[in-house]
Amino acid sequence: MTTETYEILAIKYGEFSKRKRYESFISADDHDGPHPIDYFVWLVHNANRSILVDSGFDATEGTKRGRKVDRSPAAALELIGHSADRIDQLVVTHLHYDHAGTLGTFAAARFHLQAAEMVYATGPAMCHAHLRYPFTADHVCEMVRNVYSGRVEFHDGDAEIAPGVSVHKIGGHSRGLQCVRVMTASGPVVLASDSSHYYENFETGKVFPIVVDVEDTLKGYARLKQLAGSPHRVVPGHDPLVLKRYPSLNASTQGIVHRLDLPRLDT
Repeated sequence: MTTETYEILAIKYGEFSKRKRYESFISADDHDGPHPIDYFVWLVHNANRSILVDSGFDATEGTKRGRKVDRSPAAALELIGHSADRIDQLVVTHLHYDHAGTLGTFAAARFHLQAAEMVYATGPAMCHAHLRYPFTADHVCEMVRNVYSGRVEFHDGDAEIAPGVSVHKIGGHSRGLQCVRVMTASGPVVLASDSSHYYENFETGKVFPIVVDVEDTLKGYARLKQLAGSPHRVVPGHDPLVLKRYPSLNASTQGIVHRLDLPRLDT
């Protein structure tokens, strides 16, 4: 079977520095200790195609949620000379506000979503304020409109979306959460998204407090490592350490755009 390899870029567009550990881990030790979070989208590309993983959120949403947006995801792409119009496919790992905003910016993209996520985000669970808190209704409605315009490809579990790029349903944090496995020249890399917010989640079995199924979350940590072939090739979705463990694309993108297809700097 023919496959391809890709360059993977972690692109930071925002952050929330005034967080505590109790916001990151159930039963956290040192629960009042500082624990910042970074917001990323991920570009997977080669000479044949450009795939974006998640679409982030904009400054308006950031203001409502008390999050700092340094630049829109599309503007962050422009920093590396990559227009939003060049995105062929967009994997939406789940429909939480920080992963499914700004969809309208990517006019040429086809969206990949787990069917379970659409069912969850538009179903009776959203009658509960606690469960709907991470969602933004306008984002979900925009995805529904994309369904009606024929731009959404639904998946039920594992699926290859391009040669060397596959999605895998993990669940736990949200009903239809999916990670993305990408083949690179040095082996597979798994973009965990929120199946592991931080390295500490999958390395120590600590669960993020926004969760619908703790068992699925814990099973997901093992699945991430199995898909990657090594815990060193699992990239968590929000950990500031990502920018310390992988090299920047170039000197001008230090702290903004880093390459995940290259070996980690700490190994």
